Amino acid sequence: MTTLQHSAAPAVREPALGKPLLREPSLWAGAQVLLLGVLDGTAGLGPVGWVAGIAHAVATATLLGGALQRSATGLGPADRVTLGRGLLVGGVTALVADGSGATALLVALAAVALSLDFVDGRVARRTGTASQLGARFDMEVDAFLILVLSLHVALALGPWVLAIGVLRYAFVAASWGLTWLRAPLPPSRARKVVAAVQGIVLVVAASGLASLTGVLVGLALGALVWSFGRDVARLRRDAAVRVVGRGVARV
Repeated sequence: MTTLQHSAAPAVREPALGKPLLREPSLWAGAQVLLLGVLDGTAGLGPVGWVAGIAHAVATATLLGGALQRSATGLGPADRVTLGRGLLVGGVTALVADGSGATALLVALAAVALSLDFVDGRVARRTGTASQLGARFDMEVDAFLILVLSLHVALALGPWVLAIGVLRYAFVAASWGLTWLRAPLPPSRARKVVAAVQGIVLVVAASGLASLTGVLVGLALGALVWSFGRDVARLRRDAAVRVVGRGVARV
């Protein structure tokens, strides 16, 4: 799982010039509306849920379409798996926003979306279609799902749970002013495990089937803070080494 990894350097896929770069994201947005209709028929989706789901579909199609145009790269098979995951995340978003209480449906959609995160990376590697855009898209889908799930669980456990979903976005926001936070990080198995744990724990907490969910979520948050803290410390240390190497007194 790559939810909260802060950098990635996959192989670059060859540009697919001439492909209808905007058509497919738009078609997936239409599929999102169809899924919302299914949710409406099964869980009774209200106006707020519809608005949230459609907003998610429009934002995904717009941002992905813009990224495809900038990179002049078409969608690969792994990207379509990620789009399918994004479709499910849109459903989760609609259910959380609607507050319909369809817990079983929400947990099912989130669990499948999380499970498929182990598929798109393998598909990319096996087909030789890994790309920086695909890795970023996968990361954003993961991060948004964690944000939505943390919001849902926070309604039961308290606003502190939101830190799980917000921490990655806080890191990105901080990198706008602190350029050394944008440096690449080496791959880390511990980072991947901690990222995977966040989604699993939040889904378990959302299901309401486990006891001591507050403790589990608290431990997950602690592991996440440790992971980010370790990476920030490493980035700061590496930045200091680079600055000293250039003969500059400080960062």
